[in-house]
Amino acid sequence: MPTSPSVASAPTSPVPVTRDRRADLIVTLVALALAVWVTSGLWRDPNGRAITVNSSDQALFEWLLAFGGHAVSHGDNPLYTYLINVPDGVNLAVNTSITVYAVVFAPLTYLIGPPATFLVILTLNLAATAVAWYWLLSRHLVRSPLAAAVGGLFIGFSPGMVSHANAHLNWTAGWLVPLLVWRVFALRRPGHWLRDGVILGLLVAVAFSIAAEGLFFTALALGLFVAVWALHPANRAEARAVLPSFLRGLAVTAVVAGALLAYPLWLHFAGPQRFHGTGFDPVIHSEDIAAYAAFPRRSLAGEAGLRTSLAPNPTEENSFFGWPLLVLTLCCFVLLWRRADPRRRATLWALGALAVVFSVLSFGPVAKVDGRRTDLPMPFDLLGHLPVVNAALPARLALVVTPVIGLLLAYAIDQLRQRPPRRPAAVAWILGFVAALLPLFPTPLLTSEREPIPRFITSGAWREYVSPGGVLTPVPLALDVYPDGQRWQAYALANRQGEFAIPSGFFLGPGGPDGRGRIGPVPRPFSALLDQAARTGLPPIVTAGTREDVRADLEHWRIETVVLPDEVHGAKWPVDEEALRRTLTMLLGEPERVEDVWLWRVREN
Repeated sequence: MPTSPSVASAPTSPVPVTRDRRADLIVTLVALALAVWVTSGLWRDPNGRAITVNSSDQALFEWLLAFGGHAVSHGDNPLYTYLINVPDGVNLAVNTSITVYAVVFAPLTYLIGPPATFLVILTLNLAATAVAWYWLLSRHLVRSPLAAAVGGLFIGFSPGMVSHANAHLNWTAGWLVPLLVWRVFALRRPGHWLRDGVILGLLVAVAFSIAAEGLFFTALALGLFVAVWALHPANRAEARAVLPSFLRGLAVTAVVAGALLAYPLWLHFAGPQRFHGTGFDPVIHSEDIAAYAAFPRRSLAGEAGLRTSLAPNPTEENSFFGWPLLVLTLCCFVLLWRRADPRRRATLWALGALAVVFSVLSFGPVAKVDGRRTDLPMPFDLLGHLPVVNAALPARLALVVTPVIGLLLAYAIDQLRQRPPRRPAAVAWILGFVAALLPLFPTPLLTSEREPIPRFITSGAWREYVSPGGVLTPVPLALDVYPDGQRWQAYALANRQGEFAIPSGFFLGPGGPDGRGRIGPVPRPFSALLDQAARTGLPPIVTAGTREDVRADLEHWRIETVVLPDEVHGAKWPVDEEALRRTLTMLLGEPERVEDVWLWRVREN
């Protein structure tokens, strides 16, 4: 009779498992169904709806898909562009460029458009994350398909994953993590270090090109797990035996990944338009201690009114496990510990260390409790100034805790099925799992109709008013809160209408305090005037000096045409189009009416 796997095994130790193809199919279909359920609001009209709470990030990723495909098909640099932020351009290597997705899905982007391709990737990300964790669990960690299914589906549709499904194509690519875990522990195999190192190096390069921050967190987590696991007295002999092969494989990984990522890494750390850190406040973007026991918004508990406002925004509910799940996880840990031999406890020690360390680091520089900032300094205050670490948002470190919980749930179910408790205890365990997981069942993302792209763009009429590669600007100028410019540009690129450049844009670049990054460029007078009118509905006072500043800005950006559509999308607040038209008329004179936009010719193309 084959022996059963145990929590003592490192995550990819070969264990005798019976592959249940029927269970594989069921889990895959359930994962796809849940992914479509979560994104169902967008599937109603992929090109006509947007994610309500994060339409700006959705517009950015749609633009990245369109630009990446266009760059590859035209032989341009996919990691640096002058199509936005004229004249300086944007270093996409320090942004979430999702280059691999943009290249692989380029044919689909050209066929169905950036918004629909975005939706396909988002849906597949969610489903693939659950399936990949199920595969790792069922093939290498547990005997029970039910245990693997519960663990995989929980991780794939955890509160943090559903929260980041609000337009984050990088963070929802959680399927990369179990693959990285699998290949890291494959390096222990003697005689295969060269091949395994090459495979891991390729995977690291792909992960960097889709979710660099997630890759960094995964590397930190794996490093801590391996260190704690290997230093445990029960595993030291095995660790010493596999260390030479492991180190050789890591060296090959570094060479392969380094060669593939040499140019992106140079751009990231030494290229033009680079920056250090981010423009986000680590205190604001840290996890509230109470958030671990809180319930997420997009869940049954949230729909029942148990949601909170402990996250900085709806896309950053990185923990939000709810107190029943925390209690259940603790009970699972105790159950496993009581049944564990020394080697099994070594793995539990390592998993416990991951959960504690990353939970504490997610609290950021100072602790917050139930929305109130304390004066209690946290370990991240010491680490947050280090290179690379200073570019990470501490709250997202809580995402590492999710797989730990998923693993403990799967291990516990596997143990309970191997050694079933008496009936009263079995009923209590079943009720405990239902009480902990049912409130977290995800509900669909909030979506709303998006403002249509003007006929002026979709018909190609813009080409009569802009020279090839010339500069056109929507008003207000494109930013995270005004994503129209990049939405229009994405449409033109994906439909092979040609290129027009825009000033400003939604990107991370230099110009923040203390040499740190910021969203978009440093504001200039023209963009500030339009922003004021769009927000307040009050046209500014225009003087001769104001007009001179505006002319200087238009020259700086080399703008040929200024365009105001009938409907402007404001990602955070409504936009007053009439105030914008009055402001532009005072600055640039009377406009032309072309198709469905107001247009001002700044200079002949």
